[in-house]
Amino acid sequence: MKNNLLLLLSLFLVAGCKNYNPEITNQELKEHISYLASDELKGRKPGTEGDSLAASYIREHFNDAGLKLLADNGYQYFDVITKVETGKNNSFEVNGEKAVPGTDYTPLGFSGNKTLNAGVVFAGFGFDINDDSLKWNDYKGVDVKGKWVMVFRADPDLDNSQSPFIAYSNDRYKAMTAVDHGAAGLLLVNTVDFDKSDKLEKVKFDQSISSVDVPVVQISRKLADKILASSGKTVEGLEKKLFKTRQTFSFVTGQNVNATAEVLYNKVKTHNVVGMVKGTKDLDEYIVIGGHYDHLGMGGPGSGSRKPDTVAVHNGADDNASGASGVIELAEKIAENPLESSVIFIAFSSEELGLIGSKYFVNNPLVDLKKVKAMINMDMIGRLDSLKRLSIGGTGTATEADSILDLTLKNYDFKVVRNEQGSGPSDHTSFYFADIPVLFLTTGVHDQYHTPEDDAWQINYPGEEEVVKLVYDIASVYAKSGQAITFNKTVSKQPTVSRRRLKVTLGIIPGFTSNVKGLAVDGVRPGGPADTGGMKKGDVIVAIEGQPVTNIYDYMYRLAKFNKGDRIVVEVKRDGKIEKLLVEL
Repeated sequence: MKNNLLLLLSLFLVAGCKNYNPEITNQELKEHISYLASDELKGRKPGTEGDSLAASYIREHFNDAGLKLLADNGYQYFDVITKVETGKNNSFEVNGEKAVPGTDYTPLGFSGNKTLNAGVVFAGFGFDINDDSLKWNDYKGVDVKGKWVMVFRADPDLDNSQSPFIAYSNDRYKAMTAVDHGAAGLLLVNTVDFDKSDKLEKVKFDQSISSVDVPVVQISRKLADKILASSGKTVEGLEKKLFKTRQTFSFVTGQNVNATAEVLYNKVKTHNVVGMVKGTKDLDEYIVIGGHYDHLGMGGPGSGSRKPDTVAVHNGADDNASGASGVIELAEKIAENPLESSVIFIAFSSEELGLIGSKYFVNNPLVDLKKVKAMINMDMIGRLDSLKRLSIGGTGTATEADSILDLTLKNYDFKVVRNEQGSGPSDHTSFYFADIPVLFLTTGVHDQYHTPEDDAWQINYPGEEEVVKLVYDIASVYAKSGQAITFNKTVSKQPTVSRRRLKVTLGIIPGFTSNVKGLAVDGVRPGGPADTGGMKKGDVIVAIEGQPVTNIYDYMYRLAKFNKGDRIVVEVKRDGKIEKLLVEL
C-alpha cells in the first residue's frame, strides 16, 4: 500500500510539473509572443544576448515537452556576419596633408584591405559601356594601371527611371570596371546632382562576404578638389562639363594619394534550435515544421528596417515571434500525441540576413534529407484580418498538396490564396532547392512590418490559433503511412539585384548568401542556357570568360557585357574540381 501511495504521489508531481497545455491555445501563443517580442530581448538580432535568450526559451519548451534534442543538445551552431565596420588603420594623405576619417573620406563596405601610394587619374563616371544603344568609355586614352582612379558616383541621367546608365552605375560595378582596367584603387565622389549635402556612406554589409581586391574609398568633394587643384579643375566644373557634353573627359590629375583602407567583418555565433518527436510507426521518414525566431535587433541603417533612421527595439512580434510560437505549440501537441511519421521542429536563426539558418541546416542536415517528406514553414502568421485571408505558398511543389489542402481546409473558413511557387522570401525556399515539397503559410505583410511598431498587442491571437491548428491538420495528413508526397519543381523567376537589368540570363537561381568564394548555383531552370550547357545545382561559378566571379555582384557585372546568342565559357567548381562549360546565351 505504501509503495502504491508513493507511485501515485510521484505521478501527481510529474503531472504537476507540466506547466503547459499540450493543446494549441491562443493564451499560450500570447505568452510565447509576449516574451519573444519583449523589449528584454532587444529585437533578437543574431549573435546578441536577446538571440541567445530566445533560443534558450524555445529549447527549454522543446525539452520540457519531451522532444529529442538534436545537434548539440538542441542547438545547431553556425557563424554569420552581421555588420561591417571601419578598422583603426584607415588613413588618407594628399601631399603629406592628412584627411579626417568620417569627415573627408570613408572606405566602403566591400573595399579590399590594402594600402596604395600612387598617382590619381580622373575617369568621369567610371563607365566602360559598349551597348547597342549606348557607347561610353571613360578609360579610353588614359593609363590607370597601378594608379588610383577617381570617378563620380551614380550617372548623369538620374531623373530618368529608364536610363540606359542604370545597369552600370552602382559602386561595386564601377569598382569591378576599374579593376578590369588595371586600377589599383578607386576613389568615389558624389556629384552635386546626386547628393547636394555630400554625405559619406555609412559602412554597411551588403550580404556578400566578398570584397574587391583593391581599396575603395569615398571622398568628399572638398577632398576631391584638393586632388584636382594642380590640374586647375574642380568637381563642380567637371560635373557641369560632363552633364552638358555627355562625352567622356578623363585625365591625369598630377596628384599623388597615399591611403589605407581597412574594413572589418563582425562575425558572430548563432544557432538553430532543433528537436524531434519520433513517429508512432517505424516509417524512417520525417516532416519538418519550422519558422525563424530572429529579427532586426535595434534597427538602424543596413538592418532591413523600413525606418532605418530610427534606432529602437524592433520587437518583431509578427515577424516572426508568431511563427516561432507556432512551432513551440505544435511541438508540445505532437509530443503528447505523436504522428505516424517523425516530426522535426526547427526554429531558424538568421532568416533576416538571407535565410542563412535554414540554408545551413539543409547543407548540414541532421537526418537524411531524402527521407524528409515535406517541410511546412510559418512566417508572419499573427495578423489574420477580419476577412480571414491566409496565403499558402508552395502548393505546386507536391502533386498531392492541393487535394490535402482541400481536405483540411473544409473545416475552416479561411479565405485562402494559393501560390504554387516553391521559392520565396522565407526559410521554406532552402528546402525547396533541396528538392523537398514545401508549404509556406502567412497572413501577409502590414504597415508595421520591419518597424519598431510590430508589437505583441497587435497580434490576433485567436486567429493565429486557427492557423496553427490548420498546420497541425496538414502535418497529420502528410505524416500518415502510405500518404505519398511527390516533389514537383515549379517555375521560378530569376531574382534581380538592385536596378540592374540584364540582356541575357543563364537560367539559374543564384545562392545569394553562400559563404563560398564564387556564386553558388541553388537551382537550374530546365531547358535554360545553364542546363543545356551542363551546369548543375550545387555548382559554384568561379569565372566567366576567364574573368573571376566571387559573388553575385561579379556575376551580374560579367553577364551584363554579353548579348543574346553569345557563346561563353563558364568555369564552375564541382566536387572540388574546375569544370569549363560552354553556354549559349
